[in-house]
Amino acid sequence: MSSNQASPETIDVRGALKRGIAELRDANVPSYTFAAELLLLHVLGRDRAWLYAHPEEVIPNLDAHRFISQILRRAEGEPTQYLTGKQEFWGLEFEVTPDVLIPRPETEHVIEVALDRLALREIRAGRKQTLSGDGLNIIDVGTGSGCIAIALAKELPGARIVATDISEAALVVARRNAARHAFANNILFLQRNLLNHGELSNIEASVVGAQHAAPLQGKVAPTGAASPSQFDLIVSNPPYVGRKEKETLMREVRDHEPELALYGGEEGYELYAELIAQAAHGIVPGGCLVLELGHNTLPAVQPLLDLPNWTNVAVTKDLAGIDRVIAAERT
Repeated sequence: MSSNQASPETIDVRGALKRGIAELRDANVPSYTFAAELLLLHVLGRDRAWLYAHPEEVIPNLDAHRFISQILRRAEGEPTQYLTGKQEFWGLEFEVTPDVLIPRPETEHVIEVALDRLALREIRAGRKQTLSGDGLNIIDVGTGSGCIAIALAKELPGARIVATDISEAALVVARRNAARHAFANNILFLQRNLLNHGELSNIEASVVGAQHAAPLQGKVAPTGAASPSQFDLIVSNPPYVGRKEKETLMREVRDHEPELALYGGEEGYELYAELIAQAAHGIVPGGCLVLELGHNTLPAVQPLLDLPNWTNVAVTKDLAGIDRVIAAERT
């Protein structure tokens, strides 16, 4: 099968999969067998068990054409996730489009570290260790598909969560994902650039307004609790790829994922200084800041937290041994 060959009139599951694998292998597509399987499953609307239980099932002609079209697009570098429109993260299936960064498994470390830090805070305070999120104010800065905010809403159903992004197109996708997983009433999505201290009062007004207008955010913070502009947890997976690295990126990333979500400046770490400085004004004493790191950004980022404002700074490596998450607490 190639772009200048006619599509077959009839083809069975085994034949389609064999041709798809060959096409993607010849195009040097990573994990070409898995990609061909996913695309065929997507076109047929079937699961993997069915695929291998029915190798001789003839594929309808329209589906065969759709599969071939998707294989050719994948061979040209278009990510499988954008072709299928979905990606799993934290045990949930997320809609993804070219308007949002594709969620990566390593970003799950942000969730793990955040939950561990909150649990430790409860232990120190002598409270029960079972976290429900009640009374917690959380903000996810640069939410993209909404994967971090929604994963936290899943684990902390009582928390009040704000998720921001500079891209309204990304927020449209994030809102759909929240609705899909029944967390639309737990998360307020706002178009914002980073965590501008001057906009914190606007965020607070938006949250309070949403509370009066709809069940969004559910519970009003109890008396004495932090206002929405003073967060117990700030999490972010900010853009951290350097523009100088652009030509070294995989074509799937370089040519298809949104530049706004990828590049953090010429070096890649430029946004962290502003974000950390803003977080120092927007977090309660003892509150937690958890940030994802690029593969080479730790040397530039860690000194930003070596200040009197921050304590208990720690770095978590991902499964590949790369420094992936940095966390700190507000003094």
